[in-house]
Amino acid sequence: MATKTTVSKAAPAPKQAAAVYDESSIQHLEGLEHIRLRPGMYIGSLGDGSNENDGIYILLKEGIDNSVDEFSQGFGKKIDIEIKDGRVKIRDYGRGIPLGKLEDCVSNVNTGAKYNNSVFKQAIGMNGVGIKATNALSSYFRAASIRDGKMAVVEFKKGEKVSGKTGKAKDGVPNGTYLEFEPDAELFGKYAFNMEYVEKRLWNYAYLNPGLKLKCNGKEYLSENGIQDLLISEMGGENKSLYKLFNYKGENLQFVLSHTASLDKYVYSFVNGQSTEDGGTHVTAFLDGFSKGVNEYFKKDYDIKDVTAGLIVALKIGLDNPMFTSQTKNKLGNVEIRAPIIKEVQLAVDDWLRHNPDIAGNLEDKIIKNQKARAEINSVTEKQVREAAKSVMLKIPKLKDCRYHLQDGPKGENSMIFITEGDSATGSMVGSRDVSYQAIFSLKGKPENMYGRKKSALFENEELKNLTFSLGVQKDIEGLRYNKIVIATDADNDGYHIRNLVMTYLLLYFEELILTGHVFILETPLFRVRNKTKTVYCYTEESRDKELKKMGASAEVTRFKGLGEINPSEFGQFIFPRKEGESEDKGMHLTPVSIQSLKNVPEVLKFYMGKNTPERRDFIVHHLAAEIDA
Repeated sequence: MATKTTVSKAAPAPKQAAAVYDESSIQHLEGLEHIRLRPGMYIGSLGDGSNENDGIYILLKEGIDNSVDEFSQGFGKKIDIEIKDGRVKIRDYGRGIPLGKLEDCVSNVNTGAKYNNSVFKQAIGMNGVGIKATNALSSYFRAASIRDGKMAVVEFKKGEKVSGKTGKAKDGVPNGTYLEFEPDAELFGKYAFNMEYVEKRLWNYAYLNPGLKLKCNGKEYLSENGIQDLLISEMGGENKSLYKLFNYKGENLQFVLSHTASLDKYVYSFVNGQSTEDGGTHVTAFLDGFSKGVNEYFKKDYDIKDVTAGLIVALKIGLDNPMFTSQTKNKLGNVEIRAPIIKEVQLAVDDWLRHNPDIAGNLEDKIIKNQKARAEINSVTEKQVREAAKSVMLKIPKLKDCRYHLQDGPKGENSMIFITEGDSATGSMVGSRDVSYQAIFSLKGKPENMYGRKKSALFENEELKNLTFSLGVQKDIEGLRYNKIVIATDADNDGYHIRNLVMTYLLLYFEELILTGHVFILETPLFRVRNKTKTVYCYTEESRDKELKKMGASAEVTRFKGLGEINPSEFGQFIFPRKEGESEDKGMHLTPVSIQSLKNVPEVLKFYMGKNTPERRDFIVHHLAAEIDA
């Protein structure tokens, strides 16, 4: 256990002379060098594997994607995967990378066959970077290809080639590609693969590629009915559906849908086998097309909110040239697909309803129930909203607002609100935030546990009413004022309890904010380690010990017990994005809050916020750092 040390104010560092800027300052970095220097450009965050979007899972994904692309082109029906002690092995049984180009394909950026649509159509990887990033960011990387009795092998360490050879393959060895790599611990830290996250990805591969058998550490992943199996799994069983599933398959568009008793819609979308968790043009076009098809059939003008409330759909499209909004491919940006998708979905839905009058009746009953439910909710809350608005319209208590919001277009794209507790923590943040896009809402203490309470009760609670108005979601989530909702509480028992209470409030009344990726946890450093020349902030005891060893006996350690202990001059660096070229320990650390499937929400809320059982108390004591992440 760390001992708290009283630290005197360090003397200011001597001012350094400006560096000379001339021809020698200009550097040329080869492809893999650039990936190692700027990994965030290629895989997002690095991370230690505790979050499903951490970089080690992107490295795994890039390796598997190439094998899945082979299957999608009709070559190889199985993929063998082993993940053990941080090392990954992947073997497919496709055509195998052409032997003479194996080294180029795994090390030269912008080299590959997927630019040639006659060879690879609708492949997941299209930009020639993916597997090169896996190579560059691995302490060890090996690739082998077997084609018609011949083979080639090449090995790298940290992106540098160490060996390569070609020759005759062993008799009877089938064609295909083999990859083996170990993410570089110097970059990722002490990482570990969470097999729950891995299994989710493998099941998605299976659902999106019916007939493909993936085998990982002895467990098989195989789906015969594709995205229909996915939808049934996410619903928690076909019996949750209000009518028989509608399964449509066109040339480049496939979807399976139904309605549940819920008022929330759920869209599981994919492009060329890539999960697009942030949606994109294909999702908005599908919803518009579905609504148009329903209204065309019923000759009505139902609101799209009532048509899609309770809708659950798995959507899969294929594109030769997908344009994603980032290297990690979470959101599709192709605008030219909107009109074709709207038209195809509209015609398919209209035809489906004409051939299934019983389903059409069930669907219209659901839409009418949605109308009544929405009207009832509005009637219950509208008066409360108007009454509540009178007290908060001019100035919301405890809100330190920012200048720009989501409604302000590009200026508000980075807008965020920090939900803190107590005046000391708020004071540190107020003194260091950027007023243009960072707002702060300060809780008085532990908010009320709203588990099991109706939405009308929300406006009877002064603090949560004010928070709701601060977020702008008092009528619906379309009024959301900030792109990121950041829960910033202390790293102790009380802090984690407050975090869970806030997330209960969000899950009960504004679940879609979490499902659409707007909610985050702010991670702040636990230790400050410094000597006369250097100051480092550490998020774990391991990194603290590492820095102490580097700095030597003169180093001093401060343990931060709460946000209020970090003064404004220090706090600023923990609430601003990491600057270009800075290491992973710099800048703001945000952990996204996610819900893996809709069927888990009630169970999660019941466990965390229901009756105070000994089981939950024991869990909280032993997992203080765990957030709701079902």
